[in-house]
Amino acid sequence: MAPRLPSVVRLILVLTTVISKPYARPMQNRRLLALPLVAGAAALVLTGCATSSSGSGSGSDDGTVRVVASTNVYGSIAKTVGGDDVEVTSILDDPSQDPHSFESSARTQLAVSRADLLIENGGGYDDFMTTLAKASDTKADTIDVVELSGLDAGGDAEFNEHVFYDYPTMVKLVADVEQRLTELDSAQADTFERNAKALTSKLDDLESQTAAAKQKVDGQKVSYTEPVPGYLFDAMGLDNVTPEAFSEAIEEGDDVPPAALNDTLRLFSEKQVKLLAYNEQTSSPETEQVKQAADQAGIPVVGVTETLPKGEDYVSWQQANIDAIQGALTK
Repeated sequence: MAPRLPSVVRLILVLTTVISKPYARPMQNRRLLALPLVAGAAALVLTGCATSSSGSGSGSDDGTVRVVASTNVYGSIAKTVGGDDVEVTSILDDPSQDPHSFESSARTQLAVSRADLLIENGGGYDDFMTTLAKASDTKADTIDVVELSGLDAGGDAEFNEHVFYDYPTMVKLVADVEQRLTELDSAQADTFERNAKALTSKLDDLESQTAAAKQKVDGQKVSYTEPVPGYLFDAMGLDNVTPEAFSEAIEEGDDVPPAALNDTLRLFSEKQVKLLAYNEQTSSPETEQVKQAADQAGIPVVGVTETLPKGEDYVSWQQANIDAIQGALTK
């Protein structure tokens, strides 16, 4: 117990410090995230007393490779590649939960501390992963998917961090996960390679479908409450005309400027767009107004999410998104 005490004490001190003030995303993503509670840290102390810990911090004394993903989107990718040989924990896996805020538990903190591999979205989307990793003193490698994607070119332009709707990025992620898992458990290399190849083939098929759809719907004007499906819209050649001031305010949790709200509502009252993509996991009076305006104008509303619905894997989830968007545009 004595060798574990310093790390646990550091964990409590870090969490005690950060719980006293709001945790803001970087400037381009200022929506606030709830932080782990001190009570959770205390529970972790108790749990740690009964849990062995390897000197490397890998938590794999029993030979099990453990992966912790910030959301079940990345958890699904890791589980598909790793199969039964990998234990995957997804911190955010409730489709009814607003993914922009959560309360950590002793269970999630312990999972991070025992992980062999961490997967985070990056780009300010899930900075709680960095906080948990530092607090738990884990030695696990981290895959930052935004960094892996190469999509963030920097500069003044607002970056869309929802890279899990970008299929080429997911292909890169599959390859990276396969490589990392093979390094952690070389005995299962053939299994990881086989699973990764099968998943990549399915992702390639999704890309082919969006390319085919682009031939039919290229240039059609659409709108969204938040830029969640932005990369999918781009791949299908759709023209998002949502006022940036509206979608940015919604994403940041800020008040929507009245002029931006009026401009957005006009998209529907004047039937300037073919569909509205509505984030089903976050809502506000303004987004409800927009949704109501679309319904009244007879413009299809397509629900989108940031985490997997129950019973879905990554591919089936994205297939449903493609089908819903194509169906709405061909009505």
